[in-house]
Amino acid sequence: MSSVQPEMAELTDSQDRQVHRRIILLRALIVIAFAVLVAQLWRLQMVKGDYYRQAADVNRFRLERDPAPRGVIYDRRGYLLARNMPQNVVAIVPAYLPEDKEARREMLFALADLLDMPLVSAPPTRLTGKGLEPAMEPEPEAKPGILEILEEAQLAPYRPAILKRGIPRETAMILEEEHLDWPGVLVLTEPVREYLYGPLLSHVLGFVGPIPQEQADEYEAKGYDPNRQQVGLTGLEYTFEEDLRGQDGQKMIEVDVTGREVRTVGEPQPAVPGYNLHLTLDLELQQAMEDALRRELKTLYKKQGAAIAMNPQTGEILGMVSLPSYDNNQFTGGISREELQALQDDPNRPLVNHAISGMFPPGSTFKIIVAAGGLEEEIIDIHTHYYCGGILWLPNRFYPDDPSLAQPFYCWIHHNYQGHHGSLSIISALGQSCDIFFYQLGGGYRDQEGLGPEKIAYYAELFGMGAKSGIDLPGEAPGLIPTAKWKRINYSESWVTGDTYNMSIGQGFVLATPLQVLNAAATIANGGTLYRPQLVREVVDGEGHVVRAFAPDVIRQLPVSPENIDIVRRGMRAAVAGPGATAWAINVPGVAVAGKTGTAEFFVDRNKDGLPDRDREGHLPTHAWFVAFAPYENPEIALVVFVYGGGEGSAAAVPVANEILNYYFSRR
Repeated sequence: MSSVQPEMAELTDSQDRQVHRRIILLRALIVIAFAVLVAQLWRLQMVKGDYYRQAADVNRFRLERDPAPRGVIYDRRGYLLARNMPQNVVAIVPAYLPEDKEARREMLFALADLLDMPLVSAPPTRLTGKGLEPAMEPEPEAKPGILEILEEAQLAPYRPAILKRGIPRETAMILEEEHLDWPGVLVLTEPVREYLYGPLLSHVLGFVGPIPQEQADEYEAKGYDPNRQQVGLTGLEYTFEEDLRGQDGQKMIEVDVTGREVRTVGEPQPAVPGYNLHLTLDLELQQAMEDALRRELKTLYKKQGAAIAMNPQTGEILGMVSLPSYDNNQFTGGISREELQALQDDPNRPLVNHAISGMFPPGSTFKIIVAAGGLEEEIIDIHTHYYCGGILWLPNRFYPDDPSLAQPFYCWIHHNYQGHHGSLSIISALGQSCDIFFYQLGGGYRDQEGLGPEKIAYYAELFGMGAKSGIDLPGEAPGLIPTAKWKRINYSESWVTGDTYNMSIGQGFVLATPLQVLNAAATIANGGTLYRPQLVREVVDGEGHVVRAFAPDVIRQLPVSPENIDIVRRGMRAAVAGPGATAWAINVPGVAVAGKTGTAEFFVDRNKDGLPDRDREGHLPTHAWFVAFAPYENPEIALVVFVYGGGEGSAAAVPVANEILNYYFSRR
């Protein structure tokens, strides 16, 4: 009994010590855990405090861009041509989307169905059309789906990424109703460009659109957001992008758990609107010009033509029409690939401004340049007469005495009526548009000296041919004034007298835009000053203050004497009111008009047989031209009309010009 009690006492002491050690260990663990907790709290509060406060602010606050209103555009009389209208935009903020994968999947499927856009983009198909300006070349890739947009947006998960623009009001209301169930989906409002007259002015105004992918870095360096901002891609919208764009504002907003704005924090930085443009163009005249040209095209069963009106004393463009046209409003909201493909595949190239980008043989309108050069170089004077017998037989250069080898060059009067003009002076030759007179003036005949190809090219370039005029529109073509060197390089052939003959009447290799033909005639009209054509009169801020005004811009004063310019003017007057006038149909009551018709043969091979198309009589197709100015004494308008494949200038282009001039002077 006595031996058992000590053993029990020892066991009790051992257990007490073990319990004591455990209590000590537990206390130590509690102290360590508390120390770790304190250390972690210290790290969170003191060491990492700023970081986590910033992270919380990122969740709660967002810097929102306030798009600047783009400047609007007016005509010379104050009519509004382009403005901004609000549109609904759907954006998505990746950071606020549901964390549950199944919930997120269901929401994105429903969103794709509501917006009628794919979750994943379709395989790309390359567009094949031609004729777009470089700045407006479409992206060949298919539009991205919702998942692609989300993936790209993960780089800035708290920043709204645009899913779709221009959604209907009903869709926006549905999204607003679902905002609690669809966190991270926002409905925003941003301005969209509206062109009030669509096709009437599309080639002049152009349009805005998303920044082209290949130019994203360039625009980003200028302060643009390539993912959200739009820029001018063609027309004046492109040329005056820096003036029209304005400066975006910004504001700091507090958002709720769904990413929606609760309040504005601090003082917002307001957007600065872009400057407005006041054009030289007259809207009512523009409409009258298009109506007249469209009616004539319909009468002739033609599709393509151009008309331009200019103030010859300043270079201001009063109207510029190119047909066929397109509706630039199609592009501002995002044109479909099918619509764009149809425009590109149209053989009449509605996306091209034929008034400045189309290069065509100018025909007899070119004779005013040859006349001025011949007079100034003293090849002829006002008393010189050349004889037109309907056909000029150019002797063979190697066998000049063998008439069987001579090459015939025809005058249009023989070509059409088997007739001839007889003896003509320079005034009557211009008035009756005699080809044989200008063959001899330009290329000479037998022992008679001609102006020659170098001098013809020299004067053509003085009048603005063969180079861009510098008009404030993109896509202008330079035309072509050929030389002997150019022919050797491009055709590996020598220049011959026949080339000079053809050049003298605006045929052969000579190409010009309607704007170049007009500017040459305007230079004759004003006495010899070549102006740079202008479409913008002034840039104005939102309060009406003129930021920049555009004065007449003289390219050069032609080295042609006033007396010789006056002789050419008299010849152009004779083309309207002289004996045998080719533009006799011009009739503007009380106004003296001067002008010059043109009928220019051209090559086309519609059946792809390698040969030029001809009519039943074997004639090549012809473009119709007419260029004019009025009043003759003190010109205030110069006008060119061009009808592609329209036939005779006197039959197709003159009636259009007559209607336009009568409208213009009826408003005085």
